[in-house]
Amino acid sequence: MDVAIDHFRTDGIAGSGLAAIMKDAGLTNGAFYPHFPSKTDLVRETISDALARQSEWLREVLDEGGIERLIDIYLSPEHRDNPGQGCASAALLPELARQPEETRSMYAKQSHTLVLQLADALPTDIEAKEDVACAIFATLIGTLQLARAVDKETSDRILQSARNSIRALANLHTHRLS
Repeated sequence: MDVAIDHFRTDGIAGSGLAAIMKDAGLTNGAFYPHFPSKTDLVRETISDALARQSEWLREVLDEGGIERLIDIYLSPEHRDNPGQGCASAALLPELARQPEETRSMYAKQSHTLVLQLADALPTDIEAKEDVACAIFATLIGTLQLARAVDKETSDRILQSARNSIRALANLHTHRLS
């Protein structure tokens, strides 16, 4: 599953063939079907696992340094430049929208968990925390997708603008320019 999610993040779901995934995992194609009835099942399970890991990572980052730390790590050039190791949502969201209902439903539930984690980390004076967290979640993912699609100078500006905007959304009073 680790090999599969790396392939999906890097090459997309449609661009990742089972033969290449199995070869990179050191297995034969025949070894796939005892574990997963189809590629669709592999996609759902690997995305679910990636989101569960992301939830654990998010908890650690928020415990370590709150929303500020999350902003700095998630909207960093390092995250932008390494989609194979980064956020599954940012790498795969357009393709996830085309997956079967069962996969989209799983994604909706698990991404809602991430939003709730963000909401819990927001300052206490924010009203409608879940709505603000949802906006932050969407901004993080969309920003990373856009930053990966343009030249480096434009990308760096997009990342910085989003860092400042999310700080404003989260009512963080340390608007840094770096």
